[in-house]
Amino acid sequence: MIGGDVLARMPAWPMAIGAMLGVQLSNALSVGLIDAVGTAGTAWLRMCFGTLLLWLVARPRLSSVRLKDLPALLILGLATGFMSVFFLVAIGRIPLGTAVAIEFLGPLTVAGIAGRRLGALAWPALALVGVVLMTEPWHGEIDLVGVVFALASGACWGLYNVFTQRIGDRFSGISGLSLTIPIAAVFTGIIGLPQVVGGHLSAGVLFAAAGIALLTPVISFGLEMLALRRMNHTAFGTLLAIEPGFGVLVGLVVLGQAPHFVQLGGIALVVLAGAAAQRGSRRGPAPSLDPAVPVSADGG
Repeated sequence: MIGGDVLARMPAWPMAIGAMLGVQLSNALSVGLIDAVGTAGTAWLRMCFGTLLLWLVARPRLSSVRLKDLPALLILGLATGFMSVFFLVAIGRIPLGTAVAIEFLGPLTVAGIAGRRLGALAWPALALVGVVLMTEPWHGEIDLVGVVFALASGACWGLYNVFTQRIGDRFSGISGLSLTIPIAAVFTGIIGLPQVVGGHLSAGVLFAAAGIALLTPVISFGLEMLALRRMNHTAFGTLLAIEPGFGVLVGLVVLGQAPHFVQLGGIALVVLAGAAAQRGSRRGPAPSLDPAVPVSADGG
């Protein structure tokens, strides 16, 4: 991981941009693993290797966890794990850029609700129009299963953003992440482990899963957690609005998925809605960390 001093000086927005690119690249690279060990198996391997890598870097102290921290840790772990599982199922059935734009409805809705203005809900509605343009149901070619899983991943993404900020405020650096990723591994292991055991596991698959895990969850989720310590949900959503565009770009370069004109228009509406929903939002200073919680090696 990047040194603590560098992260302390870095503005929040490049952390968020780096996290988005890392997430989309890791999702695209995971497509090759799905054929070998399934969607849940791929997500579970990523969480397992992510746990090992995070524990080597952050070295969390379990004694720092208080009883009242457990609900937020469990919810974040559950949301993180199944956000990955549901999204990998979705991109196995619909293009990456389309899946990201549909998934984005989750955090966009959270941002609209957090804005506490009735008018803010108009932007998720505009984004929904964009999603309809991308999926083109009038052609009769829409994969409803893929769309449903992308929506489920979006619901998890909304929860992930809310509770990532809470855990980031409670624990220093990425030590909170090193506590929630093991929980995600346990939850996803319920369906992921049988797929791995019954799949085509090999040294190459394990090596690829470890490399992808370094990208996501370790680096990408770590950067998101640090960025959310300095931004509110609506400000963070301004940058998240770019993510569907990143999904299209990565899908085109890595997977050769080229959207057509109408779909590009739909993605543009999602990006516009995301940016407009978060105008003028900035988070105040993050709450002080609990002095009982030790500073991890990565700083923050």
